[in-house]
Amino acid sequence: MKNTLLNMILVLGGISTVAAAGVGYVYKITEAPIAAAVEANKTAALAGVLPAFDATTPAELTLDEIPVTVYTATQGGNVVGYAVETATRQGFSGEFRLMVGFSPDGKVLAVEVLQHAETPGLGDKMGNEGNPLFASFKGRNPGEMNLAVKKDGGDVDALTAATITSRAYVDAVARAFNAMMEMTGGPKADAATGATATADAASGATAETTSTEQEKEADNE
Repeated sequence: MKNTLLNMILVLGGISTVAAAGVGYVYKITEAPIAAAVEANKTAALAGVLPAFDATTPAELTLDEIPVTVYTATQGGNVVGYAVETATRQGFSGEFRLMVGFSPDGKVLAVEVLQHAETPGLGDKMGNEGNPLFASFKGRNPGEMNLAVKKDGGDVDALTAATITSRAYVDAVARAFNAMMEMTGGPKADAATGATATADAASGATAETTSTEQEKEADNE
């Protein structure tokens, strides 16, 4: 009996060791290609949100406990724009990341989605060309906007049936703008990305009691 139990332990231990080694090996051989793909995606996003440039200088910041990177783009030594790698944790499926391009005077030039896990056919439409979220920001200075979706009394058109994703998108763009303003010393913008916060600011009303799950069902399904 003891020998049988010992044999089982040895076999299970051996299997676990081999499995762990296999996972480690696979991670090691895929780590570099994954990192290269991420970097290539970021480089393409920079080119997609900025005018022609010959150099970018990155600066890393932390806003609301979220890492943000501001790239100052120059052409011939002159600043031609800023690209901000920003994020939000308010998405329907958690965190997503954007690259937002700004002109030197703070107007939104373009937005590229870097990473997300939003609902296919709903929230993922934030990456579609000409989507209402980007259309609301294009050519505008976020500091001169009411940064909330129209459902909450703001200036931003939301994606159909994806209000939570839309609010998160506004949050991410506002964070990008404020990161750029922190770099340049300009005035920051206030973002009211949730219905409860907007209603409270407007009328001093008490917070809504609708749970997050109920809100998700109403807005994204």
